[in-house]
Amino acid sequence: MDRIVYDRMAEHDSTHWWYVARRDILAAYIARYADLPGDAAILEIGCGTGHNLPMLGAFGTVDAIEIDPTAGAIAAKRLGRAVGNAPLPDLDGVPDGKYDLIAVLDVIEHVADDVAALQAMARRLKPGGRILITVPAHRWMWSAHDVVNHHHRRYSKKMLTDALAAAGLGWQKLRYFNSLLFPAAVAARLAGKLTGKDDSDDSPPARPLNWAFEKIFGLERHLLGRVPLPPGLSIIVLAQPTA
Repeated sequence: MDRIVYDRMAEHDSTHWWYVARRDILAAYIARYADLPGDAAILEIGCGTGHNLPMLGAFGTVDAIEIDPTAGAIAAKRLGRAVGNAPLPDLDGVPDGKYDLIAVLDVIEHVADDVAALQAMARRLKPGGRILITVPAHRWMWSAHDVVNHHHRRYSKKMLTDALAAAGLGWQKLRYFNSLLFPAAVAARLAGKLTGKDDSDDSPPARPLNWAFEKIFGLERHLLGRVPLPPGLSIIVLAQPTA
């Protein structure tokens, strides 16, 4: 990712509506569907500035990997110990069979060989372990945001399940999310393209609007996995080895 993406993450990950609401949604999804033991061993790959680590820490002991050194240093302060820097798809030095849950939250779209990355993660799971995956949805929504984030792709559900199947993984609770705000996001994206103002600025909006977006998006924590949501900005899934 471009340096500015990490800088904005560090500045806004505690207040931006997307980060705040998404953490609540992910926590509810994990609690309902991940079936973790009480002392779960968890690894977040591509943890950025570590803003998800306290949320994941509520479910067990968390290790983290981040290849950007500046973001990794911020994450290490939040975690209270060192953060690894083993890149996907190889994950050199990460032991096999160690983790009950591996979280890759908007990460595999950054990896050229997503199947190899998924296979590498599967080897690091304990028997019965799962991979929690989120990815950006809809190839037709490609924009400057994807460029500065160095995305290789945005996913359809079929693209994601094809990659999972090729990696020898099954899946459950594959769903769209960030659906309630999807019409507004599509309108804003199309307006930007039509006016030539398609840019990558993802700074938070004015405080009242930021609050409103957080509350609307946050409603999905009660819905995700329980009812099929309409198309959204993202896709979420729990994957597990089939053999």
